[in-house]
Amino acid sequence: MMLSNIVDDDARLATEAEHQETLWESIRKHPTAVGWSMFFSLGTIMTAFDPQLLGNLYATPAFQRDFGYMYEGNWIISAPWQTGLGMGNPVGQVVGAFFSAYMLDWYGRKRTFAGCVALTGAFIFIQFFARSLSTLLAGELLGGLVLGAFPVIAPAYASEVCPVALRGVLTSYVNLSFVTGQLIANGVSAGASKLDTHWAYSAPFAAQWVWVLVILIGLPFAPESPWWLVRKGRFDEAERSLESLAAPGTDVKPTLAMIIETDRFEHELESGSTYWDCFRKVNIRRTEIAVGVYTIQNLSGIYMLGYTTLFYEIVGLSTEKAFDMSVAFLAVGFIGTCFSWVLLNNFGRRRIYNIGLAMMAVIMILVGIIDCLPNYVNRPSLAWSQAGLLMAWNFCFDFSIGPVCYVYISEISATTVRAKTIAVATAIQALAAIATSVAIPYMINPDEANMRGKIGFFFGGLSALSLIWSFLRVPETKGRTYEELDLMFSRNLKTREFKNYKIE
Repeated sequence: MMLSNIVDDDARLATEAEHQETLWESIRKHPTAVGWSMFFSLGTIMTAFDPQLLGNLYATPAFQRDFGYMYEGNWIISAPWQTGLGMGNPVGQVVGAFFSAYMLDWYGRKRTFAGCVALTGAFIFIQFFARSLSTLLAGELLGGLVLGAFPVIAPAYASEVCPVALRGVLTSYVNLSFVTGQLIANGVSAGASKLDTHWAYSAPFAAQWVWVLVILIGLPFAPESPWWLVRKGRFDEAERSLESLAAPGTDVKPTLAMIIETDRFEHELESGSTYWDCFRKVNIRRTEIAVGVYTIQNLSGIYMLGYTTLFYEIVGLSTEKAFDMSVAFLAVGFIGTCFSWVLLNNFGRRRIYNIGLAMMAVIMILVGIIDCLPNYVNRPSLAWSQAGLLMAWNFCFDFSIGPVCYVYISEISATTVRAKTIAVATAIQALAAIATSVAIPYMINPDEANMRGKIGFFFGGLSALSLIWSFLRVPETKGRTYEELDLMFSRNLKTREFKNYKIE
């Protein structure tokens, strides 16, 4: 009883300290937590690199010639093959996300990450030596199975190694990793696209081994998640992990007590630890929010990112200009994600998410309207206008629903089912990605629907519907500890009550 009271008092002290701590104080006190959180997001760079690279290869002359067929004087990759290849990554995410959650619970964040990185390095060989679409498809499917684990591992680890003040920035950094992976893929493929041999596509595939090497060298020195260690009853190891994540001399006992107390409270709530528990009454609302904010990324049109280079060619830009614009497109996204850190620290999550989504819906509809203007084909300025609007759309995405999504899926889930809640959200958004990966090639390819910018009407409409849901269902979670969020959800607060609710 005495020990319980001590843990309770230390947990309260840790909660008060986390509420009072500013962003810069947290960075100063937990510099290694920042570094290791960013390190675990390197896997997400690989997840983003692969599909972005594939989308760019469809506009690469050597790849078109070696893998495509002649259509009206130009080499193109058929829509069915684009669909099949594009499904490798999202299909893999569905399966990989579910299995990785079990691995994360059984073996921890560190060992699961190591295994996934090693397998990724092995499957890159298939892509590198592929000389037919069927072999490349096999490489994409197998690689996707492992790549699907990284978007589960990164936010789970980031949310468990940092204090409240850093949580928004470090979990949203996962989105910056996606943008970085896409940006690097665009830069690599733009440079290699000028080659006239198989190295135009083999070299970009080989570039993925760089990340594998970097991660495997640094991983042995990484600390395990203290939350996972506490759930396994390994309190001494959890304390050592916290010490390695904080600045020298920091007293981590109150933080350890808070983790133990939160874990105890969730067991009292019977939050559970299985996939089925994600859909029980105590967790179903939290699972719905995690799934919703993640799936909206696809419903808003983010999967078009993999086709930006091809899209720019279709609307009338030269191959060289199309590659230049796709690189600039993602550079704008990089800036947007960094901007989101300022917003997250000052304005919370809900307002940023809803305002950004509203702006994206309007921009997409404007892209569609421009495509309907008279004599569109003979007016290059209209294609450039659409290109500029898509850049603005990407900036909005990357300061709002892109990074804030990873904050929400990390904060909204109960800690005992965090890995599985993130896995469910990842898998369901991947199913939405499968649907869009099937639809987009048929919607924009010149030998199919040839919608060009009219695709903006489709995604603009879906974004507007998503905005209605998010306004009604997505609460504010800024500045709340995990135990406070457990209490607020257990009391079934209305969405608008979360922001100003006071816990005695």
